[in-house]
Amino acid sequence: MMTQNKIRHILGLSGGKDSTALAYFMRQKYPELEIEYFFCDTHKELPETESYLKRIEARLGIKIHRLEADRGFDHWLDVYGGVLPSPTMRWCTKQMKIIPLEKWVGNDEVISYVGIRADENRDGYISTKSNITARFPFKEHNLVKADIFRLLEESGIGMPDYYRWRSRSGCFFCFFQRKYEWVMLAQEHPTLFQKAIDYEQNHRDGRTYTWTQGETLLELLERKDQIISDHQRAMDRQQQSLKNQPLADVLAAVLDEEEDTLPCLACHL
Repeated sequence: MMTQNKIRHILGLSGGKDSTALAYFMRQKYPELEIEYFFCDTHKELPETESYLKRIEARLGIKIHRLEADRGFDHWLDVYGGVLPSPTMRWCTKQMKIIPLEKWVGNDEVISYVGIRADENRDGYISTKSNITARFPFKEHNLVKADIFRLLEESGIGMPDYYRWRSRSGCFFCFFQRKYEWVMLAQEHPTLFQKAIDYEQNHRDGRTYTWTQGETLLELLERKDQIISDHQRAMDRQQQSLKNQPLADVLAAVLDEEEDTLPCLACHL
C-alpha cells in the first residue's frame, strides 16, 4: 500500500549532458517543484564524472543524493560467477542502478523526470513499479539536441570533460564503449585501463572474459594506432558534413557510425 505522503518529484543525473540540461531546465521552468536529484554511484565512475557532479551542485545550488547498492560491483561479479556484464547480460544495471533507485523510492508515489529528447527514438528506464510515473519534459516541450547544448551553455555548467574522447557517461569499464574509447581510456586513465584488464583476466575458473566481443583489451591496444587513425579520418569527414557543430556532437556521430549499439538507458542520459 502506498503511503499518504505528498508526491515526490525525482530526477536522475548520470553525469551526462542530457540529464544535466534537464536539471537546469526544470529549475528554470518549474521552480515551484521540490525536485530530489539523485545519482546511482557504482564507485567505478570516471573521475571526470564526480567533478562534473560537483560542478552541477555548485552551479544549480542543489544537493545530489548518492544512491548505491548494498554490496559493490566486485561482490556481484563473484555472485555471477565472474561473468562480466554485457549487452545481453546487464546484471550491473539491475544490481547497481535499478535496485538502489527503487529501494530509495520505496512505496512513495513518485514522478520521475527523464532527459530523453524529442529527436530521440527511445524510452529510457521505465519502472515496473506502479508508484513511479515517468515524464519526459524535453519531449513535452519539443526540445532537441541543439537545445541541450544551448541549455548547458546558458547554465554555465558546460559539457563534462570526458566528452573530449567519450560520448557517454557510465563506469570506466562500460561494455558499451567503442574501440576508440577504450584506446583513449588507456591514454587518459592508464590505471583504470589496467583495472579493466584485470577484470578480464583474473577469475577463479581460470577463464578469460572480455569487455569487447572477439578480443581482449590487450589485443585491442595492439591495434591502437590503426584505431586512432581510422577514427581521425572519420572525424575529418564528419566535421565537413556537420559544420559549426560542437565537437562533442561530431564525436558522438562518428562513434555511432563506428558501432551503433544502444547504451544502457538506465545509465547513459
